[in-house]
Amino acid sequence: MYPSAFDYSAPGTLDEALAGLAEFGDEGRVLAGGQSLIPMMKLRLAAPGHLVDINGVSELSYIRESNGHLAVGALARHADVAASDLVSSTNGTMASAAPWISDPLVRNRGTLCGSVAHCDPEGDWNSVMLAVGASVVARSASGERVIPITDFVVDFYTNSLEEGEMVTEVRIPKYSGPAGGAYLKLERKIGDYATVGVATHLALDGAGNVAEAGLALTSVHPHNLKVTEAESMMVGETPGPDLFAEAGAIAARSCDPDDNVRGPAEYKRAVVAEYTRRGFAQALAQARGEG
Repeated sequence: MYPSAFDYSAPGTLDEALAGLAEFGDEGRVLAGGQSLIPMMKLRLAAPGHLVDINGVSELSYIRESNGHLAVGALARHADVAASDLVSSTNGTMASAAPWISDPLVRNRGTLCGSVAHCDPEGDWNSVMLAVGASVVARSASGERVIPITDFVVDFYTNSLEEGEMVTEVRIPKYSGPAGGAYLKLERKIGDYATVGVATHLALDGAGNVAEAGLALTSVHPHNLKVTEAESMMVGETPGPDLFAEAGAIAARSCDPDDNVRGPAEYKRAVVAEYTRRGFAQALAQARGEG
């Protein structure tokens, strides 16, 4: 099947791109990596009237530190994140997830910001962002909004962008003390969507207790799921196997996986519980400087 007819423009600056989105209204769609949009267009699941190709907007190609957070621009590819020494030294959850994103072909072309904006419940990045407390920068011709990821992810393939807006940056808080994280993913083959994915984040206070906990799940709910009950329960507690097992049990109860060819719901819940326990154990080892 071929896509429906569409118009195309390739602006050279961000201002030009935003002006185009304002002009085209709900017919305009941003093209960055295209690893989700183009297949959807070929299947006619999406039929934008005008593609705004931002690949010439070089000012959006960056991964950098800024005002206490790690900033990832809209043209930073998955492969850039995976290869970034800055990412590996500042956020264990992101560093753990980056090599798991699809396959080398997709990682070399697809973008982190595009994946976040797509809000695919089987996508890995939004679980990571929910676990680490990220924010999304949305720009339009009329201004800028900084949206907490918990408000940005609305539902199944649904975000909170308004007409004329595009994601220009994702901001991830930097560690302010001992911290670590992990992303564990069960997949049938390399490059497949997750059967189950679990993102964990853990920060310790001066006494070695849990100061912050982040936990989010992939592919076991209609949208990427932040397990706030488990996160709240862990704060102030002494980290260890019993606490992590309790968090895993809460996560397994909170999700809503389907029975399908990838396995029965009961099996997926068991994986959620085990990956939660393992992920927090890895995060704790990083926070203590043990791994």
